[in-house]
Amino acid sequence: MKNLRNVLFYAITIGVFSALLYFFIRQGTLLESGDKVVPNPQNGTSSWEQFIDTFGHNLTHPLATLLLQIITIIIVARIFGLICKSIGQPTVIGEIAAGIFLGPSLLGMFFPEISTFLFPTKSLSNLQFLSQIGLILFMFIIGMELDLKVLKTKAQEAIVISHASIILPFALGVGLALYMYTQFAPDGISFLSFSLFIGIALSITAFPVLARIVQERGLSRTKLGMMVITCAATDDITAWCILAAVIAIVKAGSFVSSLYTILLAAGYVLVMLQVVKPVLKRIGDYYSYREGLTKPVVALFFVILMLSSYATEVIGIHALFGAFMAGVIMPANTSFRNIFIEKVEDVSLVLLLPLFFVFTGLRTQIGLLNDPHLWYVTGLIIAAAVTGKFIGSAVAARFVRQSWRDSLIIGSLMNTRGLMELVVLNIGYDIGVLSPEIFAMMVIMALATTCMTGPALDLIDRFMPPRKSDEMHAIAEPSRFSVLIAFASPQGGRKMLRLAEKLVTKQTDEQHITALHLSPSSYLNQVNTEEYQFETFRPITEEAQSLDTSFHSLFKPSQNIEHDIIETANAGDYDMLMIGIGRSVFEGTFLGKILGFTSRIISRERLFDTITGKERLFHADVFDERTTHIIKSVKVPVGILIEKNLGKVTNVFIPLFSAEDKFLLEFAKKLVATGSIQVSIMDPSHTVSQEAGIRDALASIQEAFPEQVTLYYENALEKDFLQEKDLMVISLASWKKAVESHSVWLSHSPSVLIIRG
Repeated sequence: MKNLRNVLFYAITIGVFSALLYFFIRQGTLLESGDKVVPNPQNGTSSWEQFIDTFGHNLTHPLATLLLQIITIIIVARIFGLICKSIGQPTVIGEIAAGIFLGPSLLGMFFPEISTFLFPTKSLSNLQFLSQIGLILFMFIIGMELDLKVLKTKAQEAIVISHASIILPFALGVGLALYMYTQFAPDGISFLSFSLFIGIALSITAFPVLARIVQERGLSRTKLGMMVITCAATDDITAWCILAAVIAIVKAGSFVSSLYTILLAAGYVLVMLQVVKPVLKRIGDYYSYREGLTKPVVALFFVILMLSSYATEVIGIHALFGAFMAGVIMPANTSFRNIFIEKVEDVSLVLLLPLFFVFTGLRTQIGLLNDPHLWYVTGLIIAAAVTGKFIGSAVAARFVRQSWRDSLIIGSLMNTRGLMELVVLNIGYDIGVLSPEIFAMMVIMALATTCMTGPALDLIDRFMPPRKSDEMHAIAEPSRFSVLIAFASPQGGRKMLRLAEKLVTKQTDEQHITALHLSPSSYLNQVNTEEYQFETFRPITEEAQSLDTSFHSLFKPSQNIEHDIIETANAGDYDMLMIGIGRSVFEGTFLGKILGFTSRIISRERLFDTITGKERLFHADVFDERTTHIIKSVKVPVGILIEKNLGKVTNVFIPLFSAEDKFLLEFAKKLVATGSIQVSIMDPSHTVSQEAGIRDALASIQEAFPEQVTLYYENALEKDFLQEKDLMVISLASWKKAVESHSVWLSHSPSVLIIRG
């Protein structure tokens, strides 16, 4: 009845007001006069032609063009970034390559119609301004990621290395300008302006790319990693100050007239540090929690950012310096910076920054280098850049008593240029100091020096391997039983530590537990790494204190968590790897089908194994494909903990379904050796215990611990029995059979430790 009433109301309402609309429009047409109506030029064309004409106009509208450009840029940049990541290069290389691919060097050369449609000349100004906003946000983040406290603690050594890595390539760049000025300098540009810009372009180090490489190689928590990060940060600050002075000189036309600009810039820096920074500190301390950063507070900080950028643009030292400075003076409160970086980073790095790469690629005309002499000059630029930066950094590092290995690593990392180099080059192009030919040569130099960083580090590791004392991996001390627990969530790690503590003996010289946490490197930056590590391990540390035990922590960023877990487990002297899994373990499995879960992701490793004939493409195991890959690849026994509110571990149940489950008795001995655990061992069929070896082992355990061990020779897999237990320890083979046979008792089981012997 109610539905009929609603339908009647709807029909009457639509009908009455449609009739009223028709009446109004009809009356309005009677008011038209000849001078009010403009003839439609399309009146003589067909409806289809009118539609095509309108559609074509919409397709080439500036907003539609910009949106299509953004879509194309993000997709192509992601594809190239993933390709570079898969071959061990920073994703920034792929994004720069994507820009060159979409520019006149490739797409414009081979598919000029598509290039003209996607990037018409009149649309490039919109793309440029939008990319500049992305750069402003990015430089703001870079400023915030600089930890000035670290600079103070290692200032002396960092300044020596950093300034040596600037002055040598700067001098080589100015010397190279003597050779290049006559042929390549644009008209109206003085030698002073041209040479200073070539010098600063060769002196830049890409702090963000370097920081990412340091994290991905697990160096961020080592002395070497902290040193090179500090050097890069010092380099960044020094280079940007020099760049501001160079821009002032170029725009003013002479050094004397540029002094006014430099004085204004010095006054601006003084106001930012002495006036604005203390005010922002008070605000940041007050609103350092996530809920406190409301829209008005965030708006205030964005206004500061834009005002700072505006001020430096008006002064004449470029808006990007203002954005960088605004980031540096942001409240030093780590919590505040983490929250603010999270708000800005994704939009800046994923949406807007790729626009800058592609805009740079559209400017880069590699086709202009159509003469062997031009490629010879390009080679000279690369040689001068590498020689100056690599040798300058390495020699200075050795002078401050770094080892030869560490000195060479510092030199290789400081030679990284990447994005920061492109920023400088685009500034030079915009103010007319760099010609299109020099701009293309410099872009190639930026790509080459960034690409060679990874291979250079690999060569150093190969010919000068790290000492065993280096903190690259936590190698377990020799012990009777050593457990590596690899955890994702801190609470899951707490419960795995609780269980691992029951498996190792109480004697200090025999006990060893290592807790491993790998975090996707994209989640971390130089600001939040230390705090993130502390918060991740805090629940486990608290649990260890309550248990009166100890553990070794191992934390590092990772590009491939599954692979790094396998490598760590196989490289260390561990007796067991324990991993924790939740309900996602059932995705794509038989049990997952029962529970209604499905998996839509196929990993690159599984696809490769399929191509090479090692595995089938479609996953048919009782675990998800990542867990299965770890189980198959780790050489030591693997324990998979399916945790169901595991509180205490005092009542453990171990079923023996086949003779192959005999190895579980060794774990039973470890558990009862604690003196606080009751272990129930079940032989449901009464056939397993008939084997002489198993029968003797059972008798030995029961004789040694008569009050802690109970034997069952009947099938007691009932709800009441299982719910009395805290933990079930079962072999991998038996678990698979239970899942594949859809055993009813699975739904009543307590937390489960599945062991692959």
